Amino acid sequence: MIFLLESLLACVAFTFFVFILSRNPLKTIYNYPPAIVERAVKLGLVDENNRPGGTVFYIKKISVLLIFGLVLGFLMRYVNGCETFWEGTLTAYLLWCVVDWFDALVMDCIWFCHDPHFIIPGTEDMKEAYHDYWFHIKGSLIGMVLAIPAALLAGLIVIM
Repeated sequence: MIFLLESLLACVAFTFFVFILSRNPLKTIYNYPPAIVERAVKLGLVDENNRPGGTVFYIKKISVLLIFGLVLGFLMRYVNGCETFWEGTLTAYLLWCVVDWFDALVMDCIWFCHDPHFIIPGTEDMKEAYHDYWFHIKGSLIGMVLAIPAALLAGLIVIM
């Protein structure tokens, strides 16, 4: 029951943060399928200096991953009552995957792909690119791989 409640709360919190960040779709342009990003760049709507990559970008990503691992570890230990490394690791990984697949299926494939709010001016004719479900599924699979180090860190926190 705790895991179900955590999953629900995590998905609600994630939805809230995405809603706040998506008020201006151009601020999250690099989460869009590549064809839309290319068009937005050609139209001069995007500053290419903000393109993902480089040392600072990866340091930020790794830092966030570590923070999530720590938070998941404390949740697994003190809320879920996990007592072993593997119990903490697998429960943290499963929670991450619930949110990851909620993001891919509900937030991306249902909401993003069909809400006109996310259509960037000048890309209205790119319906196929906005309905690129495979792009979002691939992103979710990458998210599952990124979850591994965070879940392992959570498992270490559980046994400390």
